[in-house]
Amino acid sequence: MIPGGGQPNMQQLLQQAQKMQQDLARAQEELAHMEVDGQAGGGLVTATVTGAGELRALKIDPKAVDPEDTETLADLVVAAVQAANENAHNLQQQKLGPLAQGLGGGGIPGLPF
Repeated sequence: MIPGGGQPNMQQLLQQAQKMQQDLARAQEELAHMEVDGQAGGGLVTATVTGAGELRALKIDPKAVDPEDTETLADLVVAAVQAANENAHNLQQQKLGPLAQGLGGGGIPGLPF
């Protein structure tokens, strides 16, 4: 039962919402500065993305470069970027998941979960 005749304390609700918004902004800022890797071809290609999913680096081992078979190299690059993005998504879930639940569990607009 809510004290005060069943009326929620609007000031308290607004303060809670503001704190959650600040926590969310802080977590998003942290994600923008964190980096995760994804690999393909046993490490022949490594992609590095931020926790927000921005591609930051791409490393290609010279052994992966075959002028006669650029298609395989392209496939390795795509797979490495996809793996890095999956790792970034997992990091987002870890960092922002609890905050999203606190906001009603409906997810956060603009984020892929």
